Amino acid sequence: MADDVFKALADPTRRRILDELCERDEQSLFELCARLLSKHGLGLSRQAVSQHLAVLESAGLVRTRREGRYKFHDLNTEPLERIVTRWLRPDTPESTP
Repeated sequence: MADDVFKALADPTRRRILDELCERDEQSLFELCARLLSKHGLGLSRQAVSQHLAVLESAGLVRTRREGRYKFHDLNTEPLERIVTRWLRPDTPESTP
């Protein structure tokens, strides 16, 4: 699972998407595309942003919720917390081999 998280975080566009979700959860694909363009100058297609979101979702960093025909995206920090716990708190049971 940590490999998926590191792979997802390796791309600067995906990190910017996470920054935007950290600033404000429950964003639609349209909202994320608009924020990436206006704040970061990233004129990506909706399909490209959707593919980045799929990688983030498969790594567990983004959760989605459907409401009618809209899909909302939220930041999930649990995978990051597990990684931090693994190396910064080595006395926890999770870090044993």
